[in-house]
Amino acid sequence: MIQARDMTPAELAALLAFHAEAGVEWLVEDDPVDRIAAFAEEKAARQLSRPAAEPAQVPARVAPTRAPAPSERQPARAQPSQSSALPAIPDENAIAEARFAAESARSLTELKTAIEGFASCNLKTSARSTITAVGAGSSGIMVIGPMPNADDDREGLAFSGRAGFLLDRMLGAIGQTRDTVTISTVIPWRPPGDRMPSGPETAICRPFIERQIALAEPRLVLVLGNFAARFFFGETGTIHALRGKWREIGAGGHAVQAMATLHPQELLAAPASKALAWMDLLAFSERSQTVDTAKNQAV
Repeated sequence: MIQARDMTPAELAALLAFHAEAGVEWLVEDDPVDRIAAFAEEKAARQLSRPAAEPAQVPARVAPTRAPAPSERQPARAQPSQSSALPAIPDENAIAEARFAAESARSLTELKTAIEGFASCNLKTSARSTITAVGAGSSGIMVIGPMPNADDDREGLAFSGRAGFLLDRMLGAIGQTRDTVTISTVIPWRPPGDRMPSGPETAICRPFIERQIALAEPRLVLVLGNFAARFFFGETGTIHALRGKWREIGAGGHAVQAMATLHPQELLAAPASKALAWMDLLAFSERSQTVDTAKNQAV
């Protein structure tokens, strides 16, 4: 593990800023606090302050009702199912339509228009925004997350809200910004209730993200989160097992080196994992600098 004494002042400043945005306010308190005892005292205080419960009222006896005879019963009215409101499209047909729409686009702008006009994925019907690749990508780096959340769907931009602010700090720690990278998500539409996309939904969206990679032509890809890592690497492990390792992913004939690390939202929920993400970012930055050096020497 990297020690603080091995870091430069700039790296230490970036790490402290990263800790602050991850919600870390202290490491060790001056005096020990027994949280279990404190919780027990609060629970006892609430019970003492709670008013005495009123005696339960016995419900009045109700005369039994006679069940209607079969001849008196009204036929049940059929309720239209939600699935019958829209015509069902076979998954294989939807995947073929998505592949055709993606391959027909010759630029990221054309692809965005094609995805916005795509109507064969049910995720689009409940989403407000369509999220596609943005950013100049002058650094040759592409950052790909899983699917839009509520903030992204509302703002129409990937990695909005607190998670987006933390991503900005993570990029800044390795000398990058949103303007120098390309940012996108595997799924272009927010699933209802932030649920995980189903297998067919993921298969329908695959041609779109693969075409975005092919058109953006990044030199390195930073994959964020468990879902995105499993999607690209074809493995079933957790992000803690998949992170920090270089793998080659292919998209539309464009092979690129990719590394996975924890999603900013995961770091907000578990700040203790920030050290792992910091190690991954340092390794990613080192590989990026190596690639830049090789490119300059070739020129």
